[in-house]
Amino acid sequence: THSNPIYREYDVIHYCVTNIPGAVACTSTHALANVTLPYAIAIANKGYERAARENPAILRGINIAKGMLANKAVADVFGLPYSALE
Repeated sequence: THSNPIYREYDVIHYCVTNIPGAVACTSTHALANVTLPYAIAIANKGYERAARENPAILRGINIAKGMLANKAVADVFGLPYSALE
């Protein structure tokens, strides 16, 4: 919990709090919006395919496209077919 986040196990000190950004929800929401909005605008203006061709970060963030897994790591973990975006 935020009130008691530290514990020791096997002589290792652990800091374990779920949803740490939740402690500063307003600030973390603004930060998330500031970094993700440019991607959303690019996708809205160009469509996801063109935006992905022009921005490798958008390409890496696409997991599913046209009904197929477009992320090889996800496909490998689940043993499912993979189709690369071009």
